[in-house]
Amino acid sequence: MKLGLMTGYSGSTLRIPLDTIKHAESLGYDSVWTAEAYGADAVTTATWILANTSTIKVGTAIMQMPARSPAMAAMTAMSLSHLSGNRFIVGLGASGPQVVEGWHGVPYGKPVTRLKEYIAIMKQIFAREAPATFDGKQYQLPYNGEGATGMGKPLKSILHCNEEIPIFAATITPAGVKAAAEVADGFFPVWMDPGKFHVFEEPVKEGFAVAGNKTLDDFQIAPFVRVIIGDDLEKCRQPIKDNLALYIGGMGARSKNFYNDYAKRLGFEEQAVKIQDLYLDGKKAEAAALVPDELVDACNLVGPVDRIRDHAQRWIEAGKAGHVSTMLLGADTTKEGLELMAGIVG
Repeated sequence: MKLGLMTGYSGSTLRIPLDTIKHAESLGYDSVWTAEAYGADAVTTATWILANTSTIKVGTAIMQMPARSPAMAAMTAMSLSHLSGNRFIVGLGASGPQVVEGWHGVPYGKPVTRLKEYIAIMKQIFAREAPATFDGKQYQLPYNGEGATGMGKPLKSILHCNEEIPIFAATITPAGVKAAAEVADGFFPVWMDPGKFHVFEEPVKEGFAVAGNKTLDDFQIAPFVRVIIGDDLEKCRQPIKDNLALYIGGMGARSKNFYNDYAKRLGFEEQAVKIQDLYLDGKKAEAAALVPDELVDACNLVGPVDRIRDHAQRWIEAGKAGHVSTMLLGADTTKEGLELMAGIVG
């Protein structure tokens, strides 16, 4: 099992923690990941990190697919791969209807269909076996829909893809996980209980079956894990509860919240309903208070060092089983946390 580091997406000011990233690199961390919402983009920050490091891989978790065409994503990936000595990793996600339609001004469409078509086009461009063509429900190359001139021409990338560029997908729905297992090289299950791989097992197997001879050896699972060290356990849990309340309660509409559904599949159905009701009623503190300690502890590592070291063994065992390939540690991981996890995972 490998270790990675998340940098998160920007607030009102864009700052990249280069000292922390370089320390992780010196400790042997495998990767660092950028993000985007509706502020700073993930690609610019990834580029900056690649330019200021030498060995650590840099990925996007995630680039929002509706914000850029598949060809643009492929161009970006190949460019950064060339410039960084093949250290760039593509991480894609559908984002959500609020951001896609409210910010980017394009239809949300069908995220699973988009993911499969998007990756198919990217891999076709990477391969350069012929000019890229595609006739899908979300994408057509050349474009032949409304407003087309009819002059579109199939093209082959001028830039060669010298090394394989991994593509990860952010998804947690059964259909999305199945699609990722079929067409991607790995996926981000946001938070994850390492002891409940069964939540993903069936869709992963179904995706592998469609892909052909594919196994967990060919597919990386990289959950986000926050490591917060401190003697006051409740104080350590609180920022995670605030974040989980946001996702379970407010990241989507009452009728369509993928994270709420995911919390239910993890065994917290009653709490998920109440958290959403409170959050959407504006009672954010009350919603956070209802986030179960068990959920926080199952998916993260919090508390005194000895407690973290003990709880980390669940992750080690999941890594040995092939259920977790990389632990992506939260952006708030301290230098002490980075060193502790490097010592634990080895």
